[in-house]
Amino acid sequence: MTTWVENPEGGRERGPRGLLRAWIEVLVRPRQFFRNGVAPGDQAPGLVFAVVVATVYVTGLFAFTPERIPNLAGGSAVSAGISLVAVALLIAPGTLHLTAALQTIILIVTVPDRGGVSETVQVIAYAAAPCVIAGIPSPALRVVVTLYAGALLVVGLREVHETTTLRALIAATVPATLLFGTVFGGIPAFEDLIRSIGLI
Repeated sequence: MTTWVENPEGGRERGPRGLLRAWIEVLVRPRQFFRNGVAPGDQAPGLVFAVVVATVYVTGLFAFTPERIPNLAGGSAVSAGISLVAVALLIAPGTLHLTAALQTIILIVTVPDRGGVSETVQVIAYAAAPCVIAGIPSPALRVVVTLYAGALLVVGLREVHETTTLRALIAATVPATLLFGTVFGGIPAFEDLIRSIGLI
């Protein structure tokens, strides 16, 4: 399911510099990035991007809230290391592809004339870009970055699958809620935020 096209249509740069450039571009020029940076059949750079985002997020989560480190073996440092390896090798790729599978099923219903599965995988991966700082223990910040990630998913689906904003919004709602609201903690952060200002 994961392929690496040597010369993708979007001409994306590989390596750390390419990752950094993709991260900046998707944050500041999302329409242009999704239009030019997502190439059919070129999932691997998106997968690497998603793994890096997830790993940085979990690293921040563990650094700022050590009580979130699972008690696995050999103390907190070893447990954190094992957890990060699991995130990079298993959890992040699995979550990305499960979310893409769900997103594809929804797109079949909402966007009959659409791009392929590989493009959907890439859109979800790059939409997660703001979540690198979601591990910082600030409910307001986490709400902002997860909402921004959800908005990027809508923009990406609209641009890549050449559909309307409304159709993209409908298609993105459930996957965005599950991924950014649950996995990256947007919903609990929102609950903490409104609790802190006395609304509940």
